[in-house]
Amino acid sequence: MRSLFRASLFAALFGMGILGYATTAPAMGSSLWQVAKVKDQLNLNTSQQMQWNNALALAKTAHETARANFSQLQTAMQAELAKPEPDLASMATAGDAARLQNEAAHKTARDAWLALYATFSPEQKTVVAGALKASMEREQQRQQSHRMNRGTPPASAN
Repeated sequence: MRSLFRASLFAALFGMGILGYATTAPAMGSSLWQVAKVKDQLNLNTSQQMQWNNALALAKTAHETARANFSQLQTAMQAELAKPEPDLASMATAGDAARLQNEAAHKTARDAWLALYATFSPEQKTVVAGALKASMEREQQRQQSHRMNRGTPPASAN
């Protein structure tokens, strides 16, 4: 009974690894929201506003795609684990397919944001850079605080 429990636990953890890997995309969402916070400071012209709306719609679609893929994989994993002998190889294949689909949607959205950024004036780019730098600093502080709370020494600054 104990070995069956261990096998089930291993399968569940392995499956969650597949699900997590399949839905992980390069993190641009955080950057997007930092830029969105300073949108009013960018003083977008009409053309830039249209590009903004398009890029935002593509980003939302990419997010919805990732969520839907995660939900489908989670359902499939539960069904597979309910079988006497789950086929983890098929789940890995499904996870890879979902990851590729998520990555394609992410790249489409990212390219739209980069195309918009390419139209920015030097002043607009300075506003974006400032927002991203502030975001990175907050993230580094958060990570350092997290390490300290775990008792891990902070990474040395170069």
